[in-house]
Amino acid sequence: MESSETHVRKPSWLRVKLGNNQQFSTTGNLVASQCLHTICQSGRCPNLGECWNRGTATFMIGGDICTRSCKFCNTKSGKPLPLDPDEPMRIADSIRKLQLKHAVITSVDRDDLPDYGAGHWIETIRMIKVKNPQTTLEVLIPDFGGNNEYLKRVIETRPEIVSHNMETVRRLTPIVRSVAKYERSLSVLQQIAESSAAAKSGLMLGLGETEDEVIETMTDLLHVGCRLLSVGQYLQPSRKHFPVKEYIHPDTFEKYRKTAYSLGFKYVESAPLVRSSYHSANFLC
Repeated sequence: MESSETHVRKPSWLRVKLGNNQQFSTTGNLVASQCLHTICQSGRCPNLGECWNRGTATFMIGGDICTRSCKFCNTKSGKPLPLDPDEPMRIADSIRKLQLKHAVITSVDRDDLPDYGAGHWIETIRMIKVKNPQTTLEVLIPDFGGNNEYLKRVIETRPEIVSHNMETVRRLTPIVRSVAKYERSLSVLQQIAESSAAAKSGLMLGLGETEDEVIETMTDLLHVGCRLLSVGQYLQPSRKHFPVKEYIHPDTFEKYRKTAYSLGFKYVESAPLVRSSYHSANFLC
């Protein structure tokens, strides 16, 4: 076991690819020029170089300040600015300029808003579909405070994949997630699945979970109808964040991948550097 508390060097399998081609520069310049936010940057994603090299990015709407302060997340927390009404158009235009066949959108939590940002989500998805009718879409959504009606309205915009991350196992949820609840997240995924949308979720490993707890979470996800799953290594963004308890070996990730398939998942990405939106188009099965 390697712990970030003792500042042990990360294992070799966590080396990342740097951005170094023209497409990387094009993607970065477009994001900057359109005043957009990406979880690639905000979340310090280890795959930023690889994805931007391919001209893909996960756009983050609702600003870059989250009303929650989860102990695993590098996104800024505090009092957000008002929503930018032009953001949906800029997102849609950027997807068109990048000529994306598949796009991923996520957001900060906006618990400060009466509708938790649902209306902004709806307008963003609508605008993307108008400007990019051939582009498939994954939306990685918050729990909207557990409000079923707001969730229903977002699902009804019919993105190809609707994703909501469990992040971790039941025991660790109150420790590392600031407001979200394990059962609430399961309820969100159940509502997604019952709407006939493709329901997807993601887990981080290395927070101190046991193998039995990981399998229990997989089983819980299947029980509510979720059939798409991503599993990756938690990486501590800074020393103020929750410490890494263990760097999980790639062989163990492969074992979890096979276990997930044997349990009944339809598509699984499981490896140390896998993140929620990593190889997102592969989930369109």
